[in-house]
Formats: sequence, structure tokens, C-alpha cells
Amino acid sequence: MSRAGRVALVGRPNAGKSTLLNRLLGEKLAIVSDKPQTTRTRLVGILTEERGQIVLFDTPGIHRPLHRMNREMVRQAEQALGEADLVCLLVDASIPFGKGDAFLLDLVGRATAPRVAVLNKIDLVAKPRLLPLMARYGEGERFAEIVPVSALTGDGCDALRECLWRHLPEGEPFYDPELLTIHPERFLVAERIREKLLDLTRDEIPFTTAVLLESWQESGPPPALLRIDASILVESESQKRIVVGKQGSMVRAIGTAARLDLEEYLGRKVYLGLHVRCEPDWREDPRRLAELGRDSGL
Repeated sequence: MSRAGRVALVGRPNAGKSTLLNRLLGEKLAIVSDKPQTTRTRLVGILTEERGQIVLFDTPGIHRPLHRMNREMVRQAEQALGEADLVCLLVDASIPFGKGDAFLLDLVGRATAPRVAVLNKIDLVAKPRLLPLMARYGEGERFAEIVPVSALTGDGCDALRECLWRHLPEGEPFYDPELLTIHPERFLVAERIREKLLDLTRDEIPFTTAVLLESWQESGPPPALLRIDASILVESESQKRIVVGKQGSMVRAIGTAARLDLEEYLGRKVYLGLHVRCEPDWREDPRRLAELGRDSGL
């Protein structure tokens, strides 16, 4: 019998969930950044092999939410816990155990599905420091297995993939084996633009911005030109000045980096028009959040 199941990757912000998702899939699906709270919606990745199908949920980092948007992010992560056939708690092994880790231990411990603790970033940790952490997560038999990995280098990821297969139930695939994800291409394009925005900005800017596609015009099938117009939302005029940059230098840099990435991703020439728009408190606007949520296709 083939195996099939949903695997929730949960953890604190910056634990490396998106990097691990990409590593397990063998392709870049999730955007990655060193900024916390990069993942804002549950991202679905599909890994299909002869032995079955793993549906991976890359979830927003669980944190104390201060805005409506962040409350929705945490809700999606907790919802994924309830829907999963297997829960992977991803831990940043390079930082000391804290209150946030204790909270997640308790939260994940209440999940009814089998659980695996994934100790990530072992490339940054000396082995003598790793062993006590493995012992801590082994207490109370909360986890079926504890797997140390480096999602960045790939160390231990093959062992983790085999661990996931061992704990999945028997069953038929959920999706077409040819699919990598269920998200619309437009959503993934907007995410890649946002990735470049995160890469090139700092301070509070990454937390207060979003990317909204305004138009998508194809002049023909690939490799014909694709014209994309997108808006970068910010919350204040001071943030808008930072994103635009002196004489438009920052928004041009973001646009160039995003266009080059999109042309490689889509396999066609892209014209990308970026506009910066100030929408105070967009993170508290239920209509705007609903619009961004609909774009994800979930």
C-alpha cells in the first residue's frame, strides 16, 4: 500500500520551516528571508514518490500577535496542527531554550497526530551542546522521533524524509502527482516580489509591507512578454519614502531583482511595474487581509 498524509511544519519565527520545505521538495517553493514572520499564510508543498505522497504545510511562525494580520497567521498555524496526520515541531537548535519553546512544546503536545521534533541549524551548533537539547525534547515521550538537521546544508534531511514516510498512514494521494503546490501562480509571483522587498529593506519595513498584484497581461504563450503591475503596500508616508528611495533607487532595485528572479522562475521575459502605495493600518483592515488571503488560493 502507498502512504499519503499531511505533515505540518510548525515552530517559532525564523526556525527555518520554509528552508526545510524547499529542501524536502527539492525545489524552491517558499520564499526565504532572515526576517522573522516571512511566511504569512499556510503554504502547501506536495512531494510525490512511487511510495506515496507527502503534503507539507509550511506554517507562519507562532508568536504573540499584535495585529489582526498576525492573529490570522497564528490561527492558520494552529489550524494546520489540527488537520495534520503528522506534526513536525521545528526548533532552532542554535539559540537557548526559552519560554516560547516551552509554550510550543505544550501546544504540540496536545496534538492528536504523531509528532516528530526536528532540531534545525545543527551546522551552527557544537555536538556537546546538541545532546542536552535532544535529551530535553526526549522527555515525556512527546515525540515519536527526534531528528537533528540542517535545512540550509541538507545534513540530516534525507533521514528526516525517511522518518516522515515511516509515520504516515497508508492511503491514496490527495493531489495529482504532477503538482508541486495548489497555490495559483500569481500568488507565488507576488511572494517572490515580496522576498526581494525583504532582502533589500530593514528595520520595521518588512513587517509593515505587502505585495498586491494589480494586473497580469500576457501577450502570448511563453516565451512571449508577460506584463505584471504590482503595488507595495506600506502603512505610513515615511515608510513609503524608504521603499521608494532617493530618486526611486530602492524601488528600482527591488523591481530589477524581482524581475530577474521571475524571468528565471517563469521561463519568459517579464515587464514588472512596481508602485508604492500608503494604506495606514492595512494589517488591521479585514477587507484587505481577505483580499490577500484569496490570492493564496486557500
